[in-house]
Amino acid sequence: MKLIKPNKLQPGDKVATISLSWGGAGDEQIRWRYEVGKQRLQSEFGLQVVEMPHTLSGSDFLYDHPEKRAEDLMLAFKDPSIKAIFSCIGGNESVRLLPYIDYQVIRDNPKIFVGYSDSTVTHFICLKAGISSFYGPSILAEFAENVSMFDYTKQSVRNVLFQSDPIGSIEPSPVWTSQFLAWEQKNKATQRTVNENTDYELLQGKGVVQGSLIGGCIEVLEMLKGTEVWPPLETWENSILFFETSEEKTDPSYVEYWLRNYGSIGILQKAKAIIFGKPYDNQYYQEYKNVIVKVVRDELKLDIPIMFNMSFGHTAPMFTIPYGAMAEIECEDKAFRILESGVV
Repeated sequence: MKLIKPNKLQPGDKVATISLSWGGAGDEQIRWRYEVGKQRLQSEFGLQVVEMPHTLSGSDFLYDHPEKRAEDLMLAFKDPSIKAIFSCIGGNESVRLLPYIDYQVIRDNPKIFVGYSDSTVTHFICLKAGISSFYGPSILAEFAENVSMFDYTKQSVRNVLFQSDPIGSIEPSPVWTSQFLAWEQKNKATQRTVNENTDYELLQGKGVVQGSLIGGCIEVLEMLKGTEVWPPLETWENSILFFETSEEKTDPSYVEYWLRNYGSIGILQKAKAIIFGKPYDNQYYQEYKNVIVKVVRDELKLDIPIMFNMSFGHTAPMFTIPYGAMAEIECEDKAFRILESGVV
């Protein structure tokens, strides 16, 4: 899987914020939080931030007008002055953008796109267009983190988006949190409670394996199967799959069903390894491990490395993952590395 890498960011670059799913950034009671995230992009990273025409149109309008969300995405890619696009937040229905996407526009104007959760849809749009994108923080959640951004999240953004050297070793975050404090101004100065993190877990595997990174939020991926953006089987060849579950805390039985489907399609058999993000609230931690091993090892008889409890996705803080980049798992040391840059 060879994807076009976008140009790296530099201080002073103009970047766009965009609402591709839930439009809460423009709702009156949430707008203050959007402004915090915007200000962090400016003060912490030295970027000039602009909104697309409908970024702040509000959740009701944007739910009713997926074509306007897609229009914003096309405009952001077309505009040569915009160097990167940051998703405001996820949601649950950006799959409705698909009828309105011009893949040639994206292919002809490669640039950084960052988001996670329901932004998995936009990542697979970029994948179909042949460009790399970045599974990473959103404006309303991570950039607008109460009090200050997590250093782990912030440093990963710098390493992945602002420099063109190989990204290198990705260590576990020393802490984690899934605590939800209501997005109300009275909570603005309240730091979320963090917990001491544990190391990555190796569920199975040996030796050193390498593969190109592809994946996303496992619930959202279910909405994409069978659509125009679902990659052909050969795209998954020699991959390292990354999966994570959302704040929905999906019942382990569904993760079992979905993984079994990946096996039935033949995707798991194409992969070199799988990495899983830490579950939200650490709920179903052991149960998720059990169903992963059940499907991959016991049913499919695959001995590929599987690493669990990785610091990406819905549990904060997070590292940023470049789609298509070559990564490496060293089983003996439970080490994960990204061997190339995400940008040029």
